[in-house]
Amino acid sequence: MNAEAVNPASPGPVTPASAGAVPSAGARRKSRPRIDLRRLGRAALLGSASRGRLPDAIGHVVEAHRAHHPDADLDPLRRAYVLAESSHRGQMRKSGEPYITHPLAVTLILAELGAETTTLTASLLHDTVEDTDVTLDQVGEQFGAEVRYLVDGVTKLEKVDYGAAAEPETFRKMLLATGNDVRVMSIKLADRLHNMRTLGVMRREKQERIAKVTRDVLIPLAERLGVQALKSELEDLVFAVMHPEEYKHTRELIDQNAARADDPLAEVAEDVRKVLREADINAEVLIRPRHFVSLHRVSRKRDPLRGADFGRLLVLVQEDADCYAVLGELHTCMTPVVSEFKDFIAVPKFNLYQSLHTAVARPSDGQVVEVLIRTHQMHKVAEAGVVALGNPYATPAEEQTAGDGERVDPTRPGWLSRLLDWQRGAPDPDTFWSTLREDLAQDREITVFRPDGGTLGLPEGATCVDAAYAQYGEDAHACMGARVNGRLATMSTVLRDGDGVQLLMGQDPASEPSSDWLEHAHTPAARIAIQRRLAARPAPADTEAPAADTGDRTHPGGPADEAPAHAPRPAARESADVLVDPPGATVRLAGCCTPVPPDPITGFAVRGGVVTVHRAECGAVDRMKGAGRPEVGVRWGDGTECRVTLLAESFGRPHLLADLTEAMALEGAEIVSATVEPPDRQRVRHTYTVLLPDAARLPALMRAMRDVAGVYDVSRSQPQPTGA
Repeated sequence: MNAEAVNPASPGPVTPASAGAVPSAGARRKSRPRIDLRRLGRAALLGSASRGRLPDAIGHVVEAHRAHHPDADLDPLRRAYVLAESSHRGQMRKSGEPYITHPLAVTLILAELGAETTTLTASLLHDTVEDTDVTLDQVGEQFGAEVRYLVDGVTKLEKVDYGAAAEPETFRKMLLATGNDVRVMSIKLADRLHNMRTLGVMRREKQERIAKVTRDVLIPLAERLGVQALKSELEDLVFAVMHPEEYKHTRELIDQNAARADDPLAEVAEDVRKVLREADINAEVLIRPRHFVSLHRVSRKRDPLRGADFGRLLVLVQEDADCYAVLGELHTCMTPVVSEFKDFIAVPKFNLYQSLHTAVARPSDGQVVEVLIRTHQMHKVAEAGVVALGNPYATPAEEQTAGDGERVDPTRPGWLSRLLDWQRGAPDPDTFWSTLREDLAQDREITVFRPDGGTLGLPEGATCVDAAYAQYGEDAHACMGARVNGRLATMSTVLRDGDGVQLLMGQDPASEPSSDWLEHAHTPAARIAIQRRLAARPAPADTEAPAADTGDRTHPGGPADEAPAHAPRPAARESADVLVDPPGATVRLAGCCTPVPPDPITGFAVRGGVVTVHRAECGAVDRMKGAGRPEVGVRWGDGTECRVTLLAESFGRPHLLADLTEAMALEGAEIVSATVEPPDRQRVRHTYTVLLPDAARLPALMRAMRDVAGVYDVSRSQPQPTGA
């Protein structure tokens, strides 16, 4: 509601099909003429509204709707208009038009984007419950539960307009309604677009406040819903209000370009058409002028602007394969700018956007022309986003509710699902508001893969902490670590697009996140969950953390509780499997690196005629050489017995030590010594030195240890940085 009079100083509204595009010389396409709101107002009052006949005032809406849905039942639109017009009769806008012109204009915007009949019906009625005597029950009785739900959702958002627009709690409610049905936000965005078009009679201060909220929240939401047509025009309208001088300068640049004698975009477009005709590829080649904000951004990078900077070429084809065929022909027959190539078909953007991006250089002067290649369906989704996907509830009745009874919305993008989850968990409206704005500032998303084949969508720069909370919610408090692409990684590891992520979860539901995680949490879901848990942490006197229960204790304070706990160590034995030159010397395998066949080895003479044997890459080797100790020639003999130190990392659980040592014994390992470090957040580190009768059994032993429930990694002891 609250749509105001036309602002003659604002940029002229542009049809959603061109999304606020700037006209370009030689490339102007026919577009629907601007709707005369005064004429619509008169039609609303005087036009026919008899039963069974479509009122004249919704003729434009019907025409646009039939272009996308030729078989649509138009009776709900007729009845919705009749109810809306009679309910709003007598209400006037500040500029003098009958108020009914506002819901008509909002509905026309959505119709041109391809919204289905239910959305258009709700759009016509979106202000009736707020501003008239019509009740939600009446809407439900006349138009059904879906229309009732949408009208109710939009009604709850009405306070977002103007005066209360910046209230954090209002936006919390807005996101809650949006998360349950994206069509609510579709109507809201169209409503805001029409209001931004008609902002002129307001005070300058109020215009700027509305424009700022539109810029900070609604435009990013339009971006994430993929509704580029609305987003682009909203950007231009905000640009005109917030930066009038820059807007004026940009318009002057456009006027100057329109007066040019030549149009490089038109010339390259014709060349592209010729190339595709000769390749027998059926394609439509169009010029897409840049909208004001886009051109302003380009002008800040390039000065002066050249003709090709004022727009891009759009190539539309029928099938996905045709997109790549077009790309191949352009790169073969024209000079490509390889660095400009991006494939958003194989890897779509987070907001459903798909397209191939490339660029070619104009032969005559080297001007670079950007080219977008997509199918007609991709183009429809690129312009209208979720609006183009139709009714998300058009599935069989038995599939329309999830297992927990919540409404199912298959068109809801992943980011919106996450937003719905974390907004409920925000401890207060201010936290929600600040994290919302931070989230909306993220314009790139990565996809990482889970071991089960599923995926997680995360903002660029996300870490393993973010992945944990994205997958497990507040259960991620028990996360002990992660594997990234098969390798152990810290929770602070920044993830890249396409990474495989396995999160290692503990078993204790009372686990608490590390306070350090806040420094590495990039998403609102992670930050809010961590903050809530840390805030609920008891006072220090009550927070003595119990040691991880290994299940092998004999009594409190017994051996299993000691840190470190050392098993009885037998007398050191000499190895008969290492041959030394000269023979006869006593040989010991160094404990710092525990060499085993077939490790490359070297030896050094120490006190008492003993020769210590180290792995060749052991850090002690360089130090002993530096100290002047002579090397002794050593080599593995025919014997296969080996002694090795293994490091195991696990979660604390009952009977873990018993299960682990049993698994080692079954593989023929004799435990020489064992150390179990104190648990750290249910994460336990074990060190075992074992004797194996055959070095070939080592891989099987390590596999058996990893197979013990709760053990997530087993590795050889690495060479130590300190002395042997």
